[in-house]
Amino acid sequence: MTIRAASVDTDPSAIVSLFWIAATAVVAPLLSRLLRGAIPDVVLLLLLGVALGPHALALAGTAGGVDLLSELGLGMLFLLAGYELDPKLLGGKPGRTAWVTWLVGLVLALGLVWLAAPDAGFTALIAVAIALSSTALGTLLPIVKEDGVLDQPLGRAVLAHGAVGELGPVLAISILLTGHNLLASLVVLLLFAAAAGVLLWVPQRILDRHAGAERLIATLATGTTRLPVRLVFLLLLILMTVAEVFDLDVVLGAFAAGLILRRLVAETHPGIQDSLETIGYGLLIPIFFVVSGMGIDPAAVADEPLMWVLFVLAIGFARGSTVWFSERFVPHGANLEFPHERVQLALYAATGLPIIVAVTQVAVRGELMTANMASTLVAAGATTVLVFPLAAKWVRGRATTPPPGTGTRQGPARYTPENQG
Repeated sequence: MTIRAASVDTDPSAIVSLFWIAATAVVAPLLSRLLRGAIPDVVLLLLLGVALGPHALALAGTAGGVDLLSELGLGMLFLLAGYELDPKLLGGKPGRTAWVTWLVGLVLALGLVWLAAPDAGFTALIAVAIALSSTALGTLLPIVKEDGVLDQPLGRAVLAHGAVGELGPVLAISILLTGHNLLASLVVLLLFAAAAGVLLWVPQRILDRHAGAERLIATLATGTTRLPVRLVFLLLLILMTVAEVFDLDVVLGAFAAGLILRRLVAETHPGIQDSLETIGYGLLIPIFFVVSGMGIDPAAVADEPLMWVLFVLAIGFARGSTVWFSERFVPHGANLEFPHERVQLALYAATGLPIIVAVTQVAVRGELMTANMASTLVAAGATTVLVFPLAAKWVRGRATTPPPGTGTRQGPARYTPENQG
């Protein structure tokens, strides 16, 4: 799921490419640590990928299976996002509010894109609007965990809006960008949901009715077999394959695999998450981000700096402002109490990247978007990952720092209804 550049005659071999990608994957977190986290690891992976790619040093390419590893990395990213998601967050009044908020943001983004390019076709407009209204939950989770807010009300709000901001665009891609008419797309989506339901029901019935199956899996969970991890990988590939057969985006299959996996093994095999994160964050996901960076043309971004800035602002406005407004003015029983938390939530929700990469790939493949615009849009998504979480951390620091001349700490408990905004 990467924006692939035109190949050149001197493409590096797959082994050479993987060497440079692996070196980048090692250097990026060390450099991020050296910079005291000022630049997130994922942004450095993208930037270093740009340097490795055909538009810069041309040290690495996507031939020889590198692009397949990248696609598996995208799958693991969305599988882990689906696994982290509590389905309860998608329901109830907070969940419904999050869905309405995302839809309003999508319509707002569509209006902004139409004003900027009124002559473009609807499908091209909706492709950009989907990208502008997304949230990178999979990318955001490590950042939110590091900030120490995941188990707080703010963290739960980030999960709710992030889940909808990731699942909503995935569904929109599958319905609106597949080339089918709306009715056919809905039918295909229902068929995929039925297939996913069978893949959940059959293993669940086996585990419930045959205690020996559970014991066998537990016996083969260690040593050189690691059967549960192999089963997870098989589930991921089955659902990605089903999605591709139904002409849906493979990220939908990966996300569904994560949801099914949570239902099947989250309670009985809690340790499997560590294994999946080791495979995902340790190997495949860094490959995805580096290869995505290799597809960005820095010259195209430099030629349209205003478009780059406008995309970043549009993401912040279409996604961030709608989330802030709903949290401030739409009661749903779990609204954040303090002003700085609402601003943080808006900034986190406006952080997007993997969906943007997926949308631009589909749009470029369908000739709905030029490669130059795709590069600029992906660069804007990377900018949100760099800027918005940093801004959220700054807002949090300001909220807990005492004003000059005072000796007390002004934490969240000091806020009153009169000063909420």
